[in-house]
Amino acid sequence: MKAIVWTKYGPPEGLQLKEVAKPIPKDNEVLIRVHAATVTAGDCELRGLKLPPSLSIPMRLYMGLLRPKRITILGQEFAGEIEAIGDAVTRFQIGDQVFAQAGFRMGTYAEYICRPEEPKGMAGLLVSKPANMTYEEAAAVPTGGLEALHYVREANIQRGQKVLINGAGGSIGTMGVQLAKHLGAEVTAVDSTGKLGMLRSIGADHVIDYTMEDFTVNGETYDVIFDVVGKTSLALGMKSLSNSGIYLMANPRVSKMIRGRWASRGTNKRIAFGNVVYSTERLNYLKRLIEEGELRVVIDRTYPLEQVAEAHRYVETGRKAGNVVITVAHSDEARNIEGV
Repeated sequence: MKAIVWTKYGPPEGLQLKEVAKPIPKDNEVLIRVHAATVTAGDCELRGLKLPPSLSIPMRLYMGLLRPKRITILGQEFAGEIEAIGDAVTRFQIGDQVFAQAGFRMGTYAEYICRPEEPKGMAGLLVSKPANMTYEEAAAVPTGGLEALHYVREANIQRGQKVLINGAGGSIGTMGVQLAKHLGAEVTAVDSTGKLGMLRSIGADHVIDYTMEDFTVNGETYDVIFDVVGKTSLALGMKSLSNSGIYLMANPRVSKMIRGRWASRGTNKRIAFGNVVYSTERLNYLKRLIEEGELRVVIDRTYPLEQVAEAHRYVETGRKAGNVVITVAHSDEARNIEGV
C-alpha cells in the first residue's frame, strides 16, 4: 500500500510517499480502508520536534535519537471503511463506516490502518461515522472536537454566560465556538481578518480581529476565556475575566501554568489546564450533536495523500481556517478507473 513515511526530524521534505506492507489485523483488530485524514498543528510540531526540551528529549529517546524508528507514519485522525476484522471482533462488521482518533500510534497518512476494536489508553478511539457527514468531514472531528469539548466541560458553561475564544479559527476553536453556542453562551471569537466571516457563519455573536484590536484592553469582561493559541499576556487576560470567571489554557507550557496559578491567587478567578480526556462516550456525544445539526466541520483545504508535505507547509503558516484534510485515493481504485 502507499503511505507517507516520516523519514527524518525536521522540515516537511522528510515526509515521503513510499510503498509499505499492508497491515494485517490481529484477533481484536479491524482493518480500515482510509478515505480521509487530517494535518493538524500537532502533527507538524511532532514532525519537526518543535517541542519544549522537556518533551523533545523524551520523544527522541522513545522514537529514535537521530531519526524516527518506532513511529514512521504520522497522522492523528481519520475516517474510512472497515475492510476486514479479526476473529475476536464483535462490535464492527465489514463495510462499517467509521471515524477515529488514532492515539499515540498515529499512522493515518496511509491507504490502510489497523485499530483495536476497543482501543484503550493511548491507543485512540474508534466510532461509527456520523450518517450526515462525508469521510472528509468526519476525519476532522475527533482531535479538535475532543479538545474543545474537554475545555468547554471544564468551564461548565451556563446559558447566558459571556465566552471569549482566542484563536477561534482553527480546528479546536471552531468546535469550541459551536459547543459554547450549543450551551447557550454569548460567544466572542478572536482571530485574523480572513477568518471573521467564517466565525460568524458558525454562530459567533461577536468577532474581534486581533490584528486591529486587543481584547484585553477594550474594557469588556467575560465569564470564560478559552485561550487556544497561548500568545496573550496572562496577566492582561486575567483582568478581562469577571470576578468568578475561568481562564482555560490549551496546551500551556510549564512556565505559563506557574504564572497562571500565581495570577489567580487571592481571587475567585480560576485557571484550568491539563490532559484532555479522550473517551468513546465523548466522541459519541460529538457524533450525536453532528447528527442533530448542532455541529459542523470547517474545511479550509484538501490535499491528496501524495501532497501531505505541502499540506504540512500550509498548516505551518498559521493561516488555516478550521481544518486541512487529506483525501486518500487507493491504488486499486486507480487501476479500476484505468481499466474502464
